[in-house]
Amino acid sequence: MYYVYILKITGVKGKNFYIGYTSDLKKRLQQHIVGRVKTTNGRNPKLIYYEAFEDKYLALKREKGIKSSGSVYASLIKRLGLK
Repeated sequence: MYYVYILKITGVKGKNFYIGYTSDLKKRLQQHIVGRVKTTNGRNPKLIYYEAFEDKYLALKREKGIKSSGSVYASLIKRLGLK
């Protein structure tokens, strides 16, 4: 399985969420929590959402879609009740 996930992070002016992709969600979350990921190190990352895909390229396409389209990102954050 492949995963697209969103973390809520603190301490970054103007950036409250981190969007990522991985084939091992549990391992990747642990890397974020212990500070092995530079962009979330020390920012108290918490998993708030993920989607699972059987196809790697569909997952990568979804991640890119969320990151590149402000309306997709905004509607997803709104749907999650975070804005």
